[in-house]
Parts: sequence; C-alpha cells; structure tokens
Amino acid sequence: MPKFSANLSMLFTEYAFLDRFEAAAKAGFRGVEYLGPYEFPAPEIAARLKANGLTQALFNLPSGDWGKGERGIACHPDRVAEFREGVSRTIDYAHALGCSMVNCLAGIATPKSTITEAHRTLVENLRYAAERLEKEGVLLVVEPINRFDMPGFFLTHSARALDVIDETGASNLKLQYDIYHMQRMEGELTATIEKNLARIGHIQIAGNPGRHEPDIGEINYPFLIGRLDALGYAGWIGAEYKPKGKTEDGLGWMRAYGARN
Repeated sequence: MPKFSANLSMLFTEYAFLDRFEAAAKAGFRGVEYLGPYEFPAPEIAARLKANGLTQALFNLPSGDWGKGERGIACHPDRVAEFREGVSRTIDYAHALGCSMVNCLAGIATPKSTITEAHRTLVENLRYAAERLEKEGVLLVVEPINRFDMPGFFLTHSARALDVIDETGASNLKLQYDIYHMQRMEGELTATIEKNLARIGHIQIAGNPGRHEPDIGEINYPFLIGRLDALGYAGWIGAEYKPKGKTEDGLGWMRAYGARN
C-alpha cells in the first residue's frame, strides 16, 4: 500500500506554515515535505514533527530567491560558492529534522552563461552535493520540471536528468520523478517508472490539467499507484498539488487507497 507525504508548500495553506504540520497529521498524512525549512529555526520544525508523529520525507536545497523568480541555482556558474554553502546548511537541517533525502532544483539558466557552462556547473555541483550528503547519510535527488510551469528550467525530461546523474558518477544521486511534470513533458509514465524504478528516489503526484487533486484529470493514478505497489516501491509519494478548495475537502483520493505508513 502507498504512503503519502503532504507537501506543505502547496497543501493546507489555509494555515500558517508551522500549523500545517498538525493539519496534515489530522488529515491522515504521516510524512511531510516542502520547498525548504530555512525561514524557521530547525528546533521549531523538529518540535512540530515530533508533536504530530510526522516524518520529514524531503525538502529542497536552498533554491535562491523564490520571490524574485529563482528556481534553483545549481546551474549558475557564478553562484557555486553559494550553492556549496547551501549544502552545508542543508546538512544541518537534515540532521535536526531526521530527514534522509533532499532534492536539488537545477534552476533556470541565465544569459550570463552558455548552455555548456550551465551544464558543466550543474554536473559539478550535483557531484559535490551527492558526495557531501553521502557522508552524512542523506540521499540526493534531482528533479526535472515542465517548461510550461517554469519557462527556461534547465532540466525538463527524465532521460536528460538520468544522463546528468550518470555524468556525475555519483552513487548517492537519484531521480525525483514528478508524475505531473513528466506527463506534461513526455508521457510514457508507466514505461518510464518500470524501466527506472531502481533509480527513482522520490515520486510526486498531481492531477493534469490544472495541477489539482490527483483524482482530477487525465492521469490514471489508481493504475500507476497500483503498478508502484506491484513493483515494490517502498518510498514516499509526495502530494504536491494545488487544492481546488479547502485542502481537507479534497482528500477523498487519499482515503480511497487506504493509505498507511
């Protein structure tokens, strides 16, 4: 049976961020994830996790200034020092929150660098982060994202992300496979999952079109999640979508799976 984590950057936004932990637990989630914890002291978040019996499934490496449109800095040649400083900060939070997996957003390439320079920087930064994190017992994943939601994003297809992973030569680096993003970019969801399951560290879901609840739209999640169960996937499935209304009112999809942890 699947185990679902609530992405608190998108779910339960009716509440202040620190109050979303309790709301997620009451709704039946036993894991949480979000873009990043860095705006809050680690002990405050750790206390919310403990009080609500939640596992920190995932969070992202520092991704630059989100409010100014930055979506990661791993492909920015002029920000390597900042990226590496962010890895150290991530390690501190991962230990404090008991988190064993973090995600890297490649970012949007800037006019300051060529595609070749951006690619080389991404590979080198991923290699560095994977090696540092491996020593700390934390898995690194990297996520391709569709170009419609994030125009100019540097990694947009699963095959290209896997090629980048291969180029790093890192053993501590896997793919974060967001089904919504990959449906928009390439389809072939079942075939891609079956072929690459051993290389997938984390899965995220949302309905398409609209990125709403995963029981809305064209993606057959009962079939896909059934295949994940049959294939023996034991990782978290992150609920990363935009609720059409109040979060709690749209959780019938999760209860239908009899989700457990």
